[in-house]
Amino acid sequence: QVQLVESGGGLVQGGGSLRLSCVASGRTVSSLTMAWFRQAPEKEREFVAGVGWISSNTRYADSVKGRFTISKDNAKNAVYLQMNSLKPEDTAVYYCAVGAYTVPDVRYWGQGTRVTIYS
Repeated sequence: QVQLVESGGGLVQGGGSLRLSCVASGRTVSSLTMAWFRQAPEKEREFVAGVGWISSNTRYADSVKGRFTISKDNAKNAVYLQMNSLKPEDTAVYYCAVGAYTVPDVRYWGQGTRVTIYS
């Protein structure tokens, strides 16, 4: 079992930045991928960014490319999402996830952290 705890959400004006953090505990995640998803009100949960725990290869949704950066700290079992040039359409609950880049295949979810962008 893996426990994921996110932090760093908040209320930010459009054009601003936020940094989300996710710390994993429990079973090792060294053989897995870690990712960020988000779910806006009345919308389906969607992939935002992911990173391979060993390979460090990254992947991004087209909607966030060039604005968001995912990174990790293996020693701290942590993954981060630096979000710049935020837009109102980035408003959502952001979830840390382990195991896959597609919703049905994710093995573990965090509880989510809310991000609200106002114009």
